[in-house]
Amino acid sequence: MYADENVIKIKHEVLYEVAKHAFAGDLEEARDHIPMDLLPGPTPRFRCCVYKEREILRQRIRLAEGKAPGMEDTGNVIQVITSACEDCPISSYVVTDNCQNCLGKACINACNFGAISAGEHRSHIDANKCKECGKCAKSCPYGAIAHLKRPCKFKCPVNAITYNELGISVIDEKKCIRCGQCIHSCPFGAIGSKAYIVEVIRALTEGKEIYAIVAPATEGQFGEGITMQSFREAAKKLGFAGLIEAGLGGDMTTASEAEEWLEAYKNGEKKTTSCCPGFVNMIRKHYPELAGHISTTVSPMCAISRYVKSQHPGALTVFIGPCVAKKSEVVDQQIEGNADYVLTYSELRAILRAKNVVLEPKANTYQEASVYGKRYGNAGGVTASVLEYMKETDQECDAKVCTVNGAADCKKALLLMKVGKLPEDFIEGMACEGGCVGGPSRFEEIASAKKNRDALLSQADDRRIVDNLKNYPMDAFSMHRDHE
Repeated sequence: MYADENVIKIKHEVLYEVAKHAFAGDLEEARDHIPMDLLPGPTPRFRCCVYKEREILRQRIRLAEGKAPGMEDTGNVIQVITSACEDCPISSYVVTDNCQNCLGKACINACNFGAISAGEHRSHIDANKCKECGKCAKSCPYGAIAHLKRPCKFKCPVNAITYNELGISVIDEKKCIRCGQCIHSCPFGAIGSKAYIVEVIRALTEGKEIYAIVAPATEGQFGEGITMQSFREAAKKLGFAGLIEAGLGGDMTTASEAEEWLEAYKNGEKKTTSCCPGFVNMIRKHYPELAGHISTTVSPMCAISRYVKSQHPGALTVFIGPCVAKKSEVVDQQIEGNADYVLTYSELRAILRAKNVVLEPKANTYQEASVYGKRYGNAGGVTASVLEYMKETDQECDAKVCTVNGAADCKKALLLMKVGKLPEDFIEGMACEGGCVGGPSRFEEIASAKKNRDALLSQADDRRIVDNLKNYPMDAFSMHRDHE
């Protein structure tokens, strides 16, 4: 899934340099020097010339600062770095060596745009004339014309990526669900997301009361020895006032979600979960007629943020996890009381590195969530938690739940609901395969992280969801999108 290691290394170096200078307070002066420090030249490392490489770094720096990479800002948290995208092949259809240069010239006859001409050894497609209709490929008796679908476009689950007249990828705002799958699929590293690094560091250096909220998917991502306590102590060293695991928000969301499901079941209504912002964006943009079926319960991230702000008025909250769409939940969905900032794991690592703070193995002693809340990071975790809560409160029902993960399966379930043929009563949808643990900015692959994650979760106590929530002032804040 992930792009070339060189691309990832460059991304991390830029994030680190921005974080380092943001802490030092000299980012304004250093901004123009970072590209030359990282790429002194004169020999280029990957591109045609060092000057183009530096321009790409300048655009990456702008993204790291939370800005659009170019002059035009579409408002999307996911942006195309145009100077890097220029290196991607423009033509989607190319004639391969399998071309026999036959007399029939079926490809030329099939093209309605005069884009194909006969060559000395094989036919040639003019990328400037080609409209990518595919008729030439279908007509060739030798199958000699290949369709080269760009990795970003191939990976996009909602067909939100097209090309402009210059061959640069364009993200359609009306279709994009901000899932971030395109980011790590691009071998040129030409797509990235705006970062909140500078804003978070500014809040830390100014001594503001700021709390970290760590995603349930975090446990196991950095090795078995890196526990929630490891993150808690690292956060303190960075200057955070505190850290809370979002799994507690999972318990909070569970209680509210269960009540909604029970009411909907009694009324014969179907509901979808609201925890995954990518899934919610998919419904609102591609199945708007189903928007009324989205649960009004806020996500675990928002639940913890509201809880913190109810106890610490004026405090800021930062969510940390593998999800790019969480940035969209903050920017696009604009739910009152939600987290103020979102950091991916790579962005957090840049901040840690800039302050010389290391995640150290610690005893697995910090726990605020039930195991069910911790499992919110896994596909099916929401359903398991809601059913457990119903059991604990003696409200069990015969409702059936369609648990889907990965955009393709989400679309199938939503289509069935749209046409009235969904056999289940509810849909638990997660845009990433495997759930949040499969997020685009995860630190480890799902398989390699599973062993560590299972080991850590096996050490958690067996507290009940209902009993756990008695320890928190649930009446001090709303669990619904009251003012969205």
